[in-house]
Amino acid sequence: MTNHHFDTKLLHQPSYIDKQTGAVNVPLHYSSTYHQQSIDEFGPYDYSRSGNPTRESLEDTIADLENGHAGFAFASGMAAISSAFMLLSAGDHVLVSKDVYGGTYRMITEVLTRFDIDHSFIDMTDLDETARNVQPNTKVIYVETPSNPTLNITDIEGVAKVAKAHGCLTFVDNTFMTPLYQKPLDLGADVVLHSATKFLSGHSDVVAGLAAVKDEEIAAQLKFIQNSFGSILGVQDSWLLLRGLKTLSVRLKQSSDSAREIAQYLHHHPLIDEVYYPGFSFHAGYHIHQRQATGAGAVLSFRLPDKKSAGVLVEAMKIPVFAVSLGAVESILSYPATMSHAAMPLSERESRGITSGLLRLSVGLEDPGDLLKDLRQALDKVAAYQTLQV
Repeated sequence: MTNHHFDTKLLHQPSYIDKQTGAVNVPLHYSSTYHQQSIDEFGPYDYSRSGNPTRESLEDTIADLENGHAGFAFASGMAAISSAFMLLSAGDHVLVSKDVYGGTYRMITEVLTRFDIDHSFIDMTDLDETARNVQPNTKVIYVETPSNPTLNITDIEGVAKVAKAHGCLTFVDNTFMTPLYQKPLDLGADVVLHSATKFLSGHSDVVAGLAAVKDEEIAAQLKFIQNSFGSILGVQDSWLLLRGLKTLSVRLKQSSDSAREIAQYLHHHPLIDEVYYPGFSFHAGYHIHQRQATGAGAVLSFRLPDKKSAGVLVEAMKIPVFAVSLGAVESILSYPATMSHAAMPLSERESRGITSGLLRLSVGLEDPGDLLKDLRQALDKVAAYQTLQV
């Protein structure tokens, strides 16, 4: 598929046409085990934890979309991240973006430490700080860019160069950008990770994780971990995710266009203290993001003065669902302090800019005019509340 553009790749993968029937959708292979013809020689599949044709189609697809050597499908984004961390050994050290997803923070601080794997959270937007904090036992530099929820930008190529100079691997969480807008493997990363629950699936009906790697040896190691750890994606969810992927471009492009309008509106609104959106030319990481990505994405965060103001807005909004997660056809409004980053202690959250007034908005496919109208009326209610407090 290397001669085709990304939008074409989404729709035309070699495995999409069933060779036996000509069906244009991948068959669902509901089988836990597979008959073998010989006692001495097995076929390509023996047990579905180790390999399933439906899941394999998805894994081949994400490898192709990320320009990788191999792909892997897991039961959740955290299963993908946790499995990748299982490439580490006792005594190893990992450098992590300071403003990382709360579930990743929990995995690193409360699980990896049980296996004598040490960590340091750093401001990875600063390459000098990144290089200074590499230790003799550092084996992985873990990047999340744009970060969740404050949309900070890390120079993937710069970090990958630091990692290679010290014999480390680079892991990149590419959930927000997807391979439509950003390809970390092309920038020097070794492993790219996705919560495929989000934009890749796009319909709030699948929980899944994906990984893609560009090195054959790392692929073999991760395949071993996947089979040993066993947190594989089921057949039905693999099929649903394949279906969701086919519309990734049209969904994310429309949502991104709407997000830009909403970010601009919120930036100029007097009640909003700050808007976090990598599409702004004055965003701290704008120029790096422009160099390594082709779009700003559909997620933005904005800060109101306090929790009560945020609560008034949440209760007044009519269109977005107020929920955990992002990247769906419907807009999703979230409160990071008690949702995505609830695993972080208060002091850690606040040091990362996750204040009591911060809200995150994943923009869906609704008419942007309707979303803006909804925001206006909700902010009017916030203004009324604040007036009463004076």
